[in-house]
Amino acid sequence: MAILEKLQLPQDKEAVAEAYATWWTKSQENLGQRMEWYADAKFGCFIHWGVYSVPAGMWEGKKVGGYTEHLMRKAQIPLVKYIKELVLPFNPVDFDADEWMQTIRDAGMKYVVITAKHHDGFAMYFSDVYPYDMSLTKYNKDPMTALREAARKYGIKFGFYYSHAFDWEHPCAPGNDWEYPDHPGGDRLVGGSDWWLTRPDYLPMADKYVREKSIPQIQELIKKYDPDLMWFDTPHKLPLYQNIRILEAIREIDPENKIVVNGRLARFADKNLGDYANTGDRAAHLYPTPGFWESIPTTNESYGYSIVDRERKPVSHFVRLLSSAVAKGGNILLNVGPMGNGRWDEVDATICLEIGKWLKINGDAIYGAQKTDLPLQSWGVTTQKGDTLYAHVHQWPKNGILTVGGLTSDIGKAWIVSDPQQKRVSFSRVNDKDVAVYLPANAPDSINTIVAFAVKKTKKSYPIRLLDDTGDNTLFTFDAELMGSGLRFGDGKVNRNYVTNWKKDDQWMRWKVRINKPAKYDLFLDYNTVEDADTGEVCIHVAGKNFTVNYPPHPERKGTNSVYAGSITLTKDEFECSLRGKNYQGNQFMNPISVRFIKTP
Repeated sequence: MAILEKLQLPQDKEAVAEAYATWWTKSQENLGQRMEWYADAKFGCFIHWGVYSVPAGMWEGKKVGGYTEHLMRKAQIPLVKYIKELVLPFNPVDFDADEWMQTIRDAGMKYVVITAKHHDGFAMYFSDVYPYDMSLTKYNKDPMTALREAARKYGIKFGFYYSHAFDWEHPCAPGNDWEYPDHPGGDRLVGGSDWWLTRPDYLPMADKYVREKSIPQIQELIKKYDPDLMWFDTPHKLPLYQNIRILEAIREIDPENKIVVNGRLARFADKNLGDYANTGDRAAHLYPTPGFWESIPTTNESYGYSIVDRERKPVSHFVRLLSSAVAKGGNILLNVGPMGNGRWDEVDATICLEIGKWLKINGDAIYGAQKTDLPLQSWGVTTQKGDTLYAHVHQWPKNGILTVGGLTSDIGKAWIVSDPQQKRVSFSRVNDKDVAVYLPANAPDSINTIVAFAVKKTKKSYPIRLLDDTGDNTLFTFDAELMGSGLRFGDGKVNRNYVTNWKKDDQWMRWKVRINKPAKYDLFLDYNTVEDADTGEVCIHVAGKNFTVNYPPHPERKGTNSVYAGSITLTKDEFECSLRGKNYQGNQFMNPISVRFIKTP
């Protein structure tokens, strides 16, 4: 296999070859059956809860901030002190598994993933194979048993997060560089990101950790709790063959291959041996991902509970993120960090329950729904289930006329899903490619109104995106065709929904679009740069005209910058919009986010 040539460790090559030849290939035979519930669920709950939830981003009177579940490493707390001050006194007396699962059910979430062991190495259950666990705490109960039983009671699929690679308790595991300063294990640790090449002497130690703790606890979790899903993280802290070894251990104890395994266990050279792909953490924007995939936003900016970060995103943000994920064929696993006392923060619970209220009315457009073959729409996204097409209207049309571009199928009726009486709304065909729907002046649903269409006869959609000739349009680079080799999508966080690694003249981005009526626009280019020295020229090519932009550096830590490119009048036609670069200086060209067409009188 050509892919083996990219692997440098002999152990990696051997593990990949064996997996492809035997057990991994066999595990793919029932992939569709294994993933059926997951593909229909669309919406799940991620829970980060541990002893770190008590200090909640504070340590010794100082704000640590960020991901509060990383407290031990950020504050460089010695293990002995961590045990004394956090593990032993841990006593979540207000924990109620039934209440948690009721909230998850009422939020419309169909599956849950909870931290059985995070990077701090502490097991949030009773572990017979490695008893650094809940038996040490004042609470001295196993919350995972209670949660598993409650999940079954409420019909919620149940999964565990397990930090298989990073572990700050075990003396042989990667990560604890404040007590073991010579330990390798990552891009910011000794040995760098490929420490197994620079520090092969450490491989036997890592093997000892995987053999003594990681594999035994993972198999223990499967035996004791019969999970539906296993969720892993930070595979880059271990060599590939160890990650494959762990995956094989899961399939050995699960001979029917029923357990869904996420994509952050064993991946290499753009390959993923898990059952689905994970996109970046805390994404606010979603790039196209083939196959099954999942995004993991948080209610604030931490995964563990934080008293430092009190900002919360609005319900509408998550509803629209969910509809966008389904429209692109993915799932949303929304994270909540319960408090150290075992209760959910009321603000987080309210957000989840408000999403649930919306889903109770609009869930048919989400659960079991699929992406459509319609092109992108200027006003939102589309999903489909059976013979019903759903238009998720994120931006309500100013004139009340919603034009669905590319809809060539015959439509029997249309209605607003949130209307209890489901009264018909009128529509007419604009041309053989587009349909106009006549809606109320104001959106009936302030969060996300959905218009449903009963499709009488399905026809292949017209694939070219229709621009709005009455208002503004944004062409995101996340939705562009990436031309040439080497371009990559950013992780989708705020101000990071860009294309990056733009270093060559033969790399470029393009969108194929059309417009039904002439319209005049001002053009703006939104971007970030990485370094202060990153400058150059970018040409926006629109409908046969070129607009060259000399842009100043604008490092992403300062947010998004916009530069005016010029004015253009578009006539009724199909055309191409593209971005090309030349004469860059510094690390690379800009990281382009979008080209905006702002309507002018």
